[in-house]
Amino acid sequence: MDSELDAALLHALFTRPPIGLHVLDRDLRVVRFNTGAPGAEGVNPQDLLGHKWSDLGIIADDTERMLRQVLESGKPVTNHRNRVRLPNLGDEERVLSLSAFRLEDSDGRVLGVAATVVDVTERDRAERRLELLYRAGETIGSTLDVFRTAQELADSAAPELAEVAVIDVLDSVLHGEAPAPGPLVDRITVRRAGFRSVRSIPVESPYGIGDVRVMPFGTPYAQALADLQPRLVRALEHDDAWTTRVPAQAELLRRAGAHSLMAVPLAARGVVLGMAAFYRTRGSPPFEDADLDLARDLVARAAVCVDNARLYTREHTLARLTQRTLVPLRLPAHTAVATAYTYLPVVSSGVWYDVVPLSGARVALVAGDVSGCGMRTVTTMGRLRTAVSAFAAMDLPPHEVLERLHDVTGQLAHEYPAVSGLERSDDPPLTATCLYLVYDPSTRECAIARAGHPPPVLALPDGTVRLVDCPEGPVLGRGVSSYPTTLIGLPEGSVLALQNCGLLHGPVEDRLPLYREVLGRPSDSLQEMCDALVASLLPEDPDDDALLLLARTRGLGPDQVRLWTLRNEPESAAAARRLVGHALEDWDLEDVVFTTQLIASELVTNAVRYSSGPVGLRLIRDTVLTFEVSDTSNASPHLRHAEDDDEGGRGLDMVAHLARRWGTRRTGSGKIIWTEQPLPGVPATDR
Repeated sequence: MDSELDAALLHALFTRPPIGLHVLDRDLRVVRFNTGAPGAEGVNPQDLLGHKWSDLGIIADDTERMLRQVLESGKPVTNHRNRVRLPNLGDEERVLSLSAFRLEDSDGRVLGVAATVVDVTERDRAERRLELLYRAGETIGSTLDVFRTAQELADSAAPELAEVAVIDVLDSVLHGEAPAPGPLVDRITVRRAGFRSVRSIPVESPYGIGDVRVMPFGTPYAQALADLQPRLVRALEHDDAWTTRVPAQAELLRRAGAHSLMAVPLAARGVVLGMAAFYRTRGSPPFEDADLDLARDLVARAAVCVDNARLYTREHTLARLTQRTLVPLRLPAHTAVATAYTYLPVVSSGVWYDVVPLSGARVALVAGDVSGCGMRTVTTMGRLRTAVSAFAAMDLPPHEVLERLHDVTGQLAHEYPAVSGLERSDDPPLTATCLYLVYDPSTRECAIARAGHPPPVLALPDGTVRLVDCPEGPVLGRGVSSYPTTLIGLPEGSVLALQNCGLLHGPVEDRLPLYREVLGRPSDSLQEMCDALVASLLPEDPDDDALLLLARTRGLGPDQVRLWTLRNEPESAAAARRLVGHALEDWDLEDVVFTTQLIASELVTNAVRYSSGPVGLRLIRDTVLTFEVSDTSNASPHLRHAEDDDEGGRGLDMVAHLARRWGTRRTGSGKIIWTEQPLPGVPATDR
């Protein structure tokens, strides 16, 4: 009974199971095998018996070494993968899993090896697909560049999925635009963005990277875009009717021996971005439905990255356009300084600059930079530039301008994400740098304060070029605001250079030789000097906006300024009227004598009434006539509108009506009240 059972078991093992069972002798020759084993269907046993697997070409060299190790050591091996091409299966590559153990008789004498064979081709393909998707997720989308992302998709697909991969994107995508959501039924223009073929296929695409072509109707590619459904052409014939519409591509397919095609739309968030085409060539099986599913997943991942790159391009294009409207295209002319600038907007960053006219013929020079790039940075830059202009109009000293700007930057850093919803967890905190200078041409002094910005470079008229030694405060929006002010004297004709880090690419001290070479030479054209210095300083491949602002100082001559000091007594108002009248007559400005005397009388009367120290007067003849009264009181005057029965309160209101502009600014010993009046014969555009 046992012998019959053993015989039945042996017969079943070698005839019925789908698992292959092979018995090899000590020379690894086939002694017996299961005719139902993978690759053995329909094979005449006489063609295998007595032959080695290696002679039959159905195992790799490493598999034969594995079997010999089993013979020698007696240690069994399980799940050894073996890739083979079986002639009776159409020479298609199959993956077999082998397990082997040594055969011994009752005396322990080695008789051979028994090996089981399982066809795991489908399982291997599924594992390779998952591995391909994993690698693609790690590599595709490493940058926000459409061409780079398209090439990463092509590199991921070939040769794992296909021998040839071609990626085309809509031309509009490269400009940040995209068609309306839904299929594309019109003729479209695409641009080649990615191409990859395996080395064994020595063919080149008829279209180079960046080339533009129109996708014709009637092809699998256009059909896939028309309904957003991928196309699988299992058997690609080179004389198919649609190939006549793309002769150059048809010739490429013919030379490559392509016999199977997949055309998958590149679409994300309902928006069509392009087309991905995959081809298999000689020696590879046709594409199957499982391959199409893999291609869909692969392209879908890449499409999201391409769309992110498109959105990034659109945002930065809009940011660049917005940026140009938020920085001055032309600097205002000013008698205190002659200015020239070069601004190179490489990216949509937060670089800004300004020349702000101040009272008393003074001028403020500003250079700043907001961290990051994109719309958030650009709009923040615009808000900070507006804030600087407002603080400058208040005649605040440089250190106080930066202190207030520090608070504004901190508020913007907290409120912007709450308003826009654009903050990401990896976004760096918003900060800014700023350099603020105030130059007074009457005293030829410059007050400087800086917040994390490179210091200015000073070129003196004698050719000396040096770095201005001024303390650096913290960047705006971070730390505790503390911005010491440095006061320096500037001979007339000195040149101040304000720059940003994008131009320097390193400490400004390291670039001083270049400054000396350009600024140390006399030149009548400030703009030519500016352009030459930028050409010397600018990196070969800049990655940030570059700014250089030059200002050549001028001074007010003795015939343009009058200074007086009066006692704090009621009679000083009459003295002020007399002094102002004589000065204006000397300047041939009799037309404004009466008005200016009224202003002087009212302001000096208020100074005497509300302060205890001496009263200072200054009259400046520039593009406008400026009259200043200084006293020792820190109280700022307030404009009141007196009622009909009020006995006072009309003086400052009258001054406001007589002057074009008026205001106050604090000094170390008190305050200054100033007024501006237009000069006869001076056009309004020159004031």
